[in-house]
Amino acid sequence: MVATLSSPKLLINGELVEASDKKTFPLYNPATREKVADVPEASEQDANAAVAAAKAAFPAWSALDPSARAGYFKKLANLLRAHSSELAELEAQAMGRPVAQYFDAFAAAGNFDHYAEAWPHIQGQASLNTPGYVTMTLRQPMGVVAAIIPWNVPLLFLSSKCAPALISGNTVVLKSSEKAPLTAARVAELVIEAGFPPGVFNIISGHGLPSGAVLSRHMDVRALSFTGSGRTGRLIQEMAAQTNLKKVTLELGGKSPALIFGDADMDKAVEETVNSIQWNSGQVCMANSRIYVEKSAAPAFTEAFSRRFQAVNAGNPLEKTTNHGPQADEVQYKSVMAYIEEGKASGGQLTLGGNGTLEKTGGFFVEPTVFVDTPETARIMKEEIFGPVVLINTFETEEEAITRANDTEYGLYASVYTKDVDRALRIAKALESGYVGVNCTSPATGRDLPFGGYKMSGQGREGWLHSLDHFLETKSVIIKVAHL
Repeated sequence: MVATLSSPKLLINGELVEASDKKTFPLYNPATREKVADVPEASEQDANAAVAAAKAAFPAWSALDPSARAGYFKKLANLLRAHSSELAELEAQAMGRPVAQYFDAFAAAGNFDHYAEAWPHIQGQASLNTPGYVTMTLRQPMGVVAAIIPWNVPLLFLSSKCAPALISGNTVVLKSSEKAPLTAARVAELVIEAGFPPGVFNIISGHGLPSGAVLSRHMDVRALSFTGSGRTGRLIQEMAAQTNLKKVTLELGGKSPALIFGDADMDKAVEETVNSIQWNSGQVCMANSRIYVEKSAAPAFTEAFSRRFQAVNAGNPLEKTTNHGPQADEVQYKSVMAYIEEGKASGGQLTLGGNGTLEKTGGFFVEPTVFVDTPETARIMKEEIFGPVVLINTFETEEEAITRANDTEYGLYASVYTKDVDRALRIAKALESGYVGVNCTSPATGRDLPFGGYKMSGQGREGWLHSLDHFLETKSVIIKVAHL
């Protein structure tokens, strides 16, 4: 029996509730266009109520022994693992993610388990370097934290933002994406089951207007972590600046290049770059959507890449044999198809795909698509497509490869494939990117490394050893001591 959540609710102050004005918005399965649920549209009043609940809960939660906070994390982690199959099915229905590729519940549980043990690392420092004084710093929670998560891997972002904020002693209001709200709504039920005190962990659903804007402008929200589009990130930054200058962390997407040199392990390079752009139907911020291949190796690479890229099994994401789902909704589908049409007119050569299958399948499926020799000035080379579309161009020198890779306003993830270690390190240093893979590409990451981007890809870094810093204030204390 397929999991359903036909009447999701908001979690505010420990209670599952409808929107205060009873408004909902419909959610449709992108593979079938059948209605899945009516989702509560959090009103301005609801967002304010969630912040008020979090503010009221903050004193007791921040004063609680952190090992006691950790106990709730352990319970929630166990519940996430126990409900992994259910969460996978909800994600498949909401935004088309194939259940066969769903690892998110276990990864999210791992995040909560990690931060349950991370609290001893919240440390200040002490010094006797000022004569006559003992000095120290304290690391203290900020208060109410807002988290606004994207729709492509929502449960992973829910855990990676909320867990470090909560273990630090902050209380949280999370807003899910209107495109994929079901797993967050189910987690809201699990938060209650795990026993979190009322107001500590609030989860609301809805669009950027009104609830996202309320959180961005709210004077009682002290920090906000957002992953999503550059346009929305700018608006959040502006609203924060216009109000209380809340601390804002942004991860805003990419146009990630992969550089393939002639001496690379071509079979490995083909396999991994195909996976990077095809996984989750290309709806990944760090997908290597631009591939630059050394000219002498380009014909063989492109032929092998295209052959492997087209060998997908598109279909019902609830079937375990499906590895290529639809775009998340009609808006995403139309956006990807518009980029493809623009690519056809840009002077590049379409060598694979380039078609949507809406008329044939009834769902928002886009075929794996390859363009070669696209002009570097073309819009399709500059903007994030967020679909299974890759652009393969060539280079002749190392300097040319670096220049082309860096010719973008994004800088989230880049990769280089070569057996020349000196070249690999020169290029890793030269690439304007927050993350560089050598003989590997996205989604490969290190859990203890900082993740974030250069330029328009955002600001701040997240990761097991870094996220705590976003949610802690540093206070200096100076103590005068007689005759020290």
